[in-house]
Amino acid sequence: MSVARHRHSSILLSGFALAALATSAMAQQVSREQDIVDLRLGQRILVDDGSCPSGQIKEVSGARMSATGILRVQKCIPRLGPKKR
Repeated sequence: MSVARHRHSSILLSGFALAALATSAMAQQVSREQDIVDLRLGQRILVDDGSCPSGQIKEVSGARMSATGILRVQKCIPRLGPKKR
């Protein structure tokens, strides 16, 4: 196998690996913030509790470690797609 062909195969394989990670990294959605039990560092969860303006949804993420656990950050982000019931 030539070097160029090997490099192309490596790039293609890396692309597939990134696509698999991106699908697993999609945010989980809950209806109440109290339903978030074990938030991990860097994890993002969408909360559809009606607290954000129309067309937006609340995103809760594990921002950083503190002495008491993981610090949560909340912000309203644009809603992508139709509202789920």
